[in-house]
Amino acid sequence: MPLILLFTLLLTLSSPLARAAPCPTWNPQQVEAEVSRLSATLAHWDDHYHRQGVALVPDELYDQSRQRLTHLQQCFGIATIQSPLASAGGPIPHPVPHTGVDKLADRLAVERWLAGKTDVWVQPKVDGVAVSLIYRQGRLEQLISRGDGVQGHDWSRHIPQLHAINRQLPQAIDLQLQGELYLRLDAHVQAQAGSANARGTVAGLLARKQLGREQGERIGLFVWDWPRGPEQQAERLAQLAELGFAHSRDYSVAIKTVDDAAHWREYWYRSPLPFATDGVVLRQGVRPPAERWQAKALYWIAAWKHPYTQALAEVREVRFRIGRTGRVTPVLQVLPVTLDDRRITQVSLGSLARWLKLDIRPGDLVAVSLAGLTIPRLEQVVHRSAERQPATAPAPGQHHAHSCWQISEGCEDQFIARLTWLSGKQGLALPRTGPGTWRRLVAAGLVTSMTDWLHLDAERLGQVTGISDATAAQLLGSFDQARSRPFAQWLRGLGAPTPTGMQVTGDWLELAARTNLEWQAMPGIGEKRGQQLAGFFAATEVQAIATQLAKAGIDGFRPDRQSIKQ
Repeated sequence: MPLILLFTLLLTLSSPLARAAPCPTWNPQQVEAEVSRLSATLAHWDDHYHRQGVALVPDELYDQSRQRLTHLQQCFGIATIQSPLASAGGPIPHPVPHTGVDKLADRLAVERWLAGKTDVWVQPKVDGVAVSLIYRQGRLEQLISRGDGVQGHDWSRHIPQLHAINRQLPQAIDLQLQGELYLRLDAHVQAQAGSANARGTVAGLLARKQLGREQGERIGLFVWDWPRGPEQQAERLAQLAELGFAHSRDYSVAIKTVDDAAHWREYWYRSPLPFATDGVVLRQGVRPPAERWQAKALYWIAAWKHPYTQALAEVREVRFRIGRTGRVTPVLQVLPVTLDDRRITQVSLGSLARWLKLDIRPGDLVAVSLAGLTIPRLEQVVHRSAERQPATAPAPGQHHAHSCWQISEGCEDQFIARLTWLSGKQGLALPRTGPGTWRRLVAAGLVTSMTDWLHLDAERLGQVTGISDATAAQLLGSFDQARSRPFAQWLRGLGAPTPTGMQVTGDWLELAARTNLEWQAMPGIGEKRGQQLAGFFAATEVQAIATQLAKAGIDGFRPDRQSIKQ
């Protein structure tokens, strides 16, 4: 089977994204445009990494993007794929080809891979750059970059500066090894610090014409194979340690079960190590002779990567949520992705200005992480779709602190947010009155203003879809409780911008009569807050609500009551 087609197949089998994602419903022109654009993006990343030593995106986003391309090619029967190593090959042949590594998607895939295998070992998958090392008479004479696995570039010019790796063996022997040049780190905990751009840093250093002494000392070596070494892994590790490559022995463990593999994967993920890792490598102790090795994924070696810290998500829709005060928050609705066992379907951008700057549209691919392990957070736009679909934000100035006090076209979100705040713990603390309840009542036409709900009865509530007789009775009880709530709770619920903890004295008429300067004269109220308070009580819509509440007999709004206190 051709190398390129096998690479495609392996990515597909090992990719949870490729298995789970549905095929897009694109016309032929869009298929060609989108696949070509993503292919070009990946080729651009590959070229920068392999030729210039510059990683334009984190490795996990690169991997997921390539899986995405493979998935699209399978969806639409596109048989060819540009090799990610197209620009990596060099003029120097490796003594023994570098094999590829099959990436196992999850615990079940690891269990299947282990089935029937014996003498299996696990090692950290060191996050660096792969090389061949050639020793002649015990002296390191040549370093060859992995390249395309068959031929690479000569990095031997850097050997004099690589003081932290074994340049002279204790025995005058000829030796050919394969390993990873890594960025030396102090007690690096992968689960906490992430990749630290370790691979990109090393690749960038080695791409230079010359290294300084300090730069060279930042680079360490992890030998992960001795192609023509002893037949048994245990003996290979012991002899490598005698030759000065103790890392290989110290970070290799014989395992028998998937539980063993999971234990060491988790242990190395959360333990301090001298290098960054991106998973573990599983290998059989006995493997074919070096003469049969090929630059493709082989049956006796595989990788189980760490959980993603960033997921590649496709944007399905851009929605604009309107808050109680008129603040517009763009929210990306994405095809479901999983991070740390959390299913993510949407991510907030925080502000309209951020969305306008990023110009994210449906079809774009974005990187999502978890803030505090729970809150989805946008990290970056990874790839833009070829076809820019529309996403229309509310007009500037359409929503503000005194818009949408009643239902009207374009006002549903802000109006429901006002009702939710009024009945929530910040305001009247009424049971069973969340946004879903208010949305039902608004959709049924029973609540069109901030006070309509005070006049509902069981018969009308019982006619609303989704509200049972029992729920209607409970809602009526909550609405009845609202009538006895203190005046200060009503003020907070309506959104009066009083400082937190401020003791409110006086009734509605007294508070509404205060000027901006009179508000500013009160403790804890500055110029801006004073203007907000005066504007709130002077607003025509708010005064109309106060009139309605006075008619409903709510304490503090009736003109015959004075000095109402919290």
